[in-house]
Amino acid sequence: MTEGQQMESQNQSFQDDPDIKVMTAGSTLRKVKSRTWKKQRHFRLLDDGLSIWYKSRWVGKGHSTFSVSEVEAVREGHQSEVLLSIAEEFSADLCFTLVFHGRQGNLDLVAESPGEAQAWIRGLRKLINKAQTMDEKQRLDQWVRDWFHKADKNKDGKMNFKEVRTLLKMMNVDMNDEHAFHLFTMADQSESGSLESEQFVLFYKMLTQRDEVWRVFQDYSGNGEKLILEELESFLKVEQQEGDGSTRHARELIDRYEPSEAAKKQGIMSLEGFQMYLCSQEGSIFRPEHLGIYQDMSQPLSHYFISSSHNTYLLEDQLRGQSSLEAYIQALKRGCRCVEVDCWDGSDGEPVVYHGHTLTSKILFKDIIVTLKEYAFMTSDLPVILSVENHCGVEQQTIMARHLRQILGDTLLRNILDGQAPQHLPSPQELKGKILLKAKKIGGHLDETLADISDEEDMANGSAEKRSVEDLSAPEDLNHSEKVIAQKSESNLSRELSDLVVYCKSVHFRGFKRAPLNLKCNEMSSFSESKAKRLAKEAGTDFVQHNSVQLSRIYPSGLRTDSSNYNPQEMWNVGCQIVALNFQTAGLEMDLNDGLFRQNGRCGYVLKPGFMRDINTKFNPEKPEEQPGYKPLRLSIQVISGQQLPKVNQKEGSIVDPLVRVEVYGVPQDQAKDETSHINNNGFNPVWNQTLNFVIHTPDLALVRFVVEDYDKTSKNDFIGQYTLPFTCIQSGYRHIHLLSRDGTAIPPSSLFVNISISDLT
Repeated sequence: MTEGQQMESQNQSFQDDPDIKVMTAGSTLRKVKSRTWKKQRHFRLLDDGLSIWYKSRWVGKGHSTFSVSEVEAVREGHQSEVLLSIAEEFSADLCFTLVFHGRQGNLDLVAESPGEAQAWIRGLRKLINKAQTMDEKQRLDQWVRDWFHKADKNKDGKMNFKEVRTLLKMMNVDMNDEHAFHLFTMADQSESGSLESEQFVLFYKMLTQRDEVWRVFQDYSGNGEKLILEELESFLKVEQQEGDGSTRHARELIDRYEPSEAAKKQGIMSLEGFQMYLCSQEGSIFRPEHLGIYQDMSQPLSHYFISSSHNTYLLEDQLRGQSSLEAYIQALKRGCRCVEVDCWDGSDGEPVVYHGHTLTSKILFKDIIVTLKEYAFMTSDLPVILSVENHCGVEQQTIMARHLRQILGDTLLRNILDGQAPQHLPSPQELKGKILLKAKKIGGHLDETLADISDEEDMANGSAEKRSVEDLSAPEDLNHSEKVIAQKSESNLSRELSDLVVYCKSVHFRGFKRAPLNLKCNEMSSFSESKAKRLAKEAGTDFVQHNSVQLSRIYPSGLRTDSSNYNPQEMWNVGCQIVALNFQTAGLEMDLNDGLFRQNGRCGYVLKPGFMRDINTKFNPEKPEEQPGYKPLRLSIQVISGQQLPKVNQKEGSIVDPLVRVEVYGVPQDQAKDETSHINNNGFNPVWNQTLNFVIHTPDLALVRFVVEDYDKTSKNDFIGQYTLPFTCIQSGYRHIHLLSRDGTAIPPSSLFVNISISDLT
């Protein structure tokens, strides 16, 4: 039995599963968008076993499809705001929710019977598990089969040459008809004038013959047909710079990626196995050893960058967008470790959360805390900071405190860990599984707090920027009127809520006059983006020293009504830990955030470089060359080729003209970008073979972003895909970059093939 036949056999047994049979036959399910929008749709699993098709039985020919690989999880029962709103109408055993990767909204469904609901829930979970556990080869084979089914228009299990030509356009390749027909004829071994599934796989392999990989293979293969163990060792040592190119490592790669059992036994790697290795996670640009938690997690919280969200409750813009519990779930699943609530007095005595003085919808504070309890530690067990912007009166603040205590229980940190006044903040390790409250706190010396008001709350009154002009040289002592303001502010605080603030006491920033040694580690300030940028430029070293002891939170300008983001890199350059972004808004800024926190197990904490953790540091991002141990590096990137880039314009005859841009973000001297030329009409296997060079002055702070765009000479280029990672996580050698969508989700099998070289600048 051939490999393809084995695969078909496995698929057949899967299709015999009773739940999959229900899905394949199809079901009428209610699609629910709100309490008033509930419409019947016919859903069914397509023959490829990984696509769900649905349509209205009454409306024309319009239909929709989505891939099971786009679904992250299936929630059972009333586990969404929409299904909770119709709980009285439809019982929990009829309801389920499909949660998609990235920012795509949920799909809430109601079945006609509990049995039917269970069949879809179980079946979808099996299919999701199947999609998640496939190896690189299985993913590729599945992708090939998907294209076969898409191109087989009359569903006869065969494909004629006309259908093949249509397929090539769908696959983003513009190929000479004569060449395409030649490959078609070679694959049509039965000479029937059409290709069956097995023959199509052969056609695909001829179509995807990668000459650039073959040439690398040839450089190390003695006979041009295989790599013996010693030759693979040599490649790993010379090109990939992987350890010493040990025999054991080479043997492991052969066992893992070589498809031929006979070759495995002989310790040989074929061209196909070599390509599989290069396309795998081990062959990717990201160091595998940095994927898990590899950093020291026992240092004070102030020594880490912390993935942080602004206006976490919003799914859209901050003027009229929807507030939703789902926004908290999505942020926490992305590894966010600091979430925000804007609390206001509710009309029925229950505090509500929304963007004040706007048309954004309102959600209950207590519902957010229930959601936090359930989802805070699903992605990471390291501490979550709950940042409270408090606009409630004392009475409803007390209700907030009660909800926090009752719902979170022992999860809420309520006391200093060892009972002693802290000299430094506890570590993420010590705070595992804990939620910390960041808010104002009653008590302490009045001359230290200026009413414990954060800049963000001041901004609502238009006073923050006015005060900040004096921040660099602010006097240590407050005058009498300021003390009165402070005392009045304290009278507006609930003692019960104040007592829950332990390590994250919100205070107004009083300038850098005080020595870092005299800073109280359990106090922290919030800064608007403009104020933080000014401080970073005018007093960079002071800011870095300040942040070695205290936490700083940065938030977007109130003028960003569209919920756009600022560049977080400028804040990380001076050691700011809580650089809060609008997680709901895709783009460069969130790519950088995702890129920084892609390392260290995606736990939401990244250890700052040593020169930012030292209280006596003299590091200034404006002058990196003055840093002791300054050692700039040269980064050389040969952009070789691209593979199966997605189409931008879905018109049948449209083919992309791709170019690759590499962008470096870091200290000001490291900000740079360069790009390749564009390739006309080829998104399938474009070849550039162009080298881009960069000098990295502060490697420990640099991020590298790869962007692929569809060139357009008359208008702005269209985005195709991107991938962002820390410079310190880059592997040298021949590597693949597995591209991500604008939303930050995978778009397999789209990739770039590059050769990376990192060397001292001499």
